Order: sequence, then C-alpha cells, then structure tokens
Amino acid sequence: MNVDERKILVLGATGFLGKRLMQRLREQGASPVSVAQSLGTDLRDPAQFERIFTDNPGIETILNAATFIGGIQFGLQHPAEIFHNNSLINANLFHFASAHGVRRIVNPISNCSYPRDVYPEFREDLWWNGELDPSVMVYGFVRKGSWVASWAYHRQYGLETINLIVPNMYGPNDHFDEVRSHALGALVMKIFEAHRTGAPAVTVWGSGKPVREWLFVDDCVEAMVRSIDVRHTEDPINIGVGYGVTIRELAEMIRDEVGYRGELVFDTSKPDGAPYKVMNVDRCREWFGWAPETGLREGIAETVRWYAEQPRRTA
Repeated sequence: MNVDERKILVLGATGFLGKRLMQRLREQGASPVSVAQSLGTDLRDPAQFERIFTDNPGIETILNAATFIGGIQFGLQHPAEIFHNNSLINANLFHFASAHGVRRIVNPISNCSYPRDVYPEFREDLWWNGELDPSVMVYGFVRKGSWVASWAYHRQYGLETINLIVPNMYGPNDHFDEVRSHALGALVMKIFEAHRTGAPAVTVWGSGKPVREWLFVDDCVEAMVRSIDVRHTEDPINIGVGYGVTIRELAEMIRDEVGYRGELVFDTSKPDGAPYKVMNVDRCREWFGWAPETGLREGIAETVRWYAEQPRRTA
C-alpha cells in the first residue's frame, strides 16, 4: 500500500503498538507525525491536542495507538484513572480530528468490550448483547465509547473511522512486568527469568482455565495500515486469528520455547477474568481479503528471542 505521500498522525507513537506502526510506515516511505506523552504531548489536555494540528497542518489520517491500560491486576487497581484518562483522550481525538478536517481515524478497540457470556465466539453482531466482565468493565466500556463517538462524528460531520476489535496483543517491545503486562508478556518474563536464575517454580495467576486469543503485534499493524484505504464501514471489524488457548496451554508453550524445566504453579487466589474470549474473523476476511497470519508458536518464539536479547534484569 502506498502511504508515502499521506500526512499521517500516529498517537501513542512510543508505546508497544505505536513503535511497530512507526517502523512499518517508515519502511513504506511515509514520514508520519509522531505524538506521545513521552514526546511531550499530553493527549488529555485539549490545548495540547489542538496544538498537534496547528503545528502539523493537513493531517489526513490518524492511527490511534494511545491508551491507558495494563493487565487484569492493573485494571482492578486503577479503574477511575482508566475511565478518566481514556475518556479524555477519546473526546479530544474525535473533536479535534473533526475540527481540523481529518478524513479518517483508525481506532483499535480491545475485545474486552464484548459481553462476558458470548459463546462460542465473539461475533460483531453480538457486541451489544450483554454485560461486560467486571474485571475489565471500565476499560471495555470506555473503548466501546470510542465507537459511539465515531458513530456520532460520522453522522454529524462525516468523519470516517475504521474501528478494529482486537484481542490481547504480544510481541517484541511489549510490557514485560507482572502488573502492566497481559498474561503472555508477564509469563515470558517470569518463565525466562526463572530459567535464567534456576528457580524451581513459576507462579501463574488464576486457575489456568480461561481461554484467550492472542494477536501478534505486527498483524495488528498490518490491519491498521490496510484500514487507511479500505472502504468505510460504521460497523466494527474483528481482527484476530479465530482460535484461542487456555492460560495453562499458553504457559506450557512459553515454558517449552524457553526450555524451562521447573514447575508451573497456578494461584487460584488471583482473578481469572472472563472465561472465554475468541473472535469470529469472517468479516475481517471479507473486508480486507486478509486475516492475521502469525501462528501463536511462531509469535512466542520471536517474542522470547527478542526478550532474551535485551539487557539482563536483576533477579
């Protein structure tokens, strides 16, 4: 896809997803405008958000990788901050994009925005059919609210948004700590460090029974870049691999890749979250003529290799 002449803005450009987006766009010849709190712009502040457009006139497309979230434990500890920070970012994004003539926003939405009890798969036509799981209710609600904003600004001002519903992402440059990480990143960190230090066991949060779908970060990047020119739809589009594994299976796959021979101990005092989160990706195949291609074992291997190459942490 030719993006070299586009005026593209990447929000959250220094984060996990944002870094890979910037890399991909530059490889394709683009010179995207990069914005992040670490680069000096607080997206919660309307004046600072508007300054992005006055300093960079003619922005045509926004790729939104800015969000305030972590794993289950982080969500349970910081629900008010999650609501406040993400609500402000959402409101500023759509208001100022519309006011400054942006043509299109590409907006990833976590699949925790699906109702808790949708089974056997998350389908877009079931997205409003029930209550969210309490463990992710706040974040799921505010991300769902970004779809509502996209609907409103398209109806009143013609601003186009492609809303992509994505499962938990993983890959190089992910968060690797017990609180801010999702399960896969936390497990890579814990199992690798246990292997390196010779620890006899690794504690895994929860029962190990919940089923989760995992999306390699570069597949999300591919979907977002494709969304720059795909035909517009107000309906959200699931972006995923269409299958899941239990947390126990995931931990065992990571243990095998690392070469760890210690025990996995499941701490049932920790929350499991929703029991089952796997998405139907038929609409993705229809809309893009494509679906994510990175297999879970392949993605885990690349993630473990990347982690192993980083400067060693203390035990």
